[in-house]
Amino acid sequence: MNKEVLLKKLVDLQDLKYKSFQEKLIPTIDPNTIIGVRTPELKKIAKEVYLSDYKDSFLGCLPHQYFEENQIHSFIIALEKDYDKCIKLINDFLPYIDNWATCDQATPAALKKRPDDTLKEIKKWFKEDKTYYYRYGIEQLMSFYLNDRFKKEYLEMVAGINSEEYYVKMMQGWFFATALAKQYDDTILYIEKGLLEKDVNNITIKKAIESYRINDSKKEYLRKFRIR
Repeated sequence: MNKEVLLKKLVDLQDLKYKSFQEKLIPTIDPNTIIGVRTPELKKIAKEVYLSDYKDSFLGCLPHQYFEENQIHSFIIALEKDYDKCIKLINDFLPYIDNWATCDQATPAALKKRPDDTLKEIKKWFKEDKTYYYRYGIEQLMSFYLNDRFKKEYLEMVAGINSEEYYVKMMQGWFFATALAKQYDDTILYIEKGLLEKDVNNITIKKAIESYRINDSKKEYLRKFRIR
């Protein structure tokens, strides 16, 4: 496989209705960079590239031209099993992530292998003070640190992020709604004491109310803390 073969595959799989849908769903990128290929097909291609001699060349060719190439890149990162290689791929790719969809796809299971090292990386990403570094780091905390590895400091880390970016606030709200489902007693204090920024607070409550993991009595209680 090479770039020409890859792009031909993508064009052959183009769905113009899906392209139109994605243009509305991801308004932060140039619509001309969206071909319109559905996620299952992109995952199949990512596996092909991952197992091919073209993998290193593809991963080293940044920035990519098309949104779908970025998605494939994210899916390949998620496939990487070696921890050190995985972290390098993430750090190489983060500067080029320019939308929520690409950001949210690269959640590799390899990060669970060395949780202490991953936590150090997350803290580094937060120091970058950039939209998708924040969003990516919060997502990893949400994915891997709200169960048996949970510590109260993770709530403090996410609450302490001060960003006006919509896609950061949305991920903060998603994180806290998930934390309410998994670590309710510690997390509810952030709602009760008004420790979250207004938008994050309201997004958290909205997502928590929509969650099947939170019971009706807790949902009713949370409604009282919406900030007008």
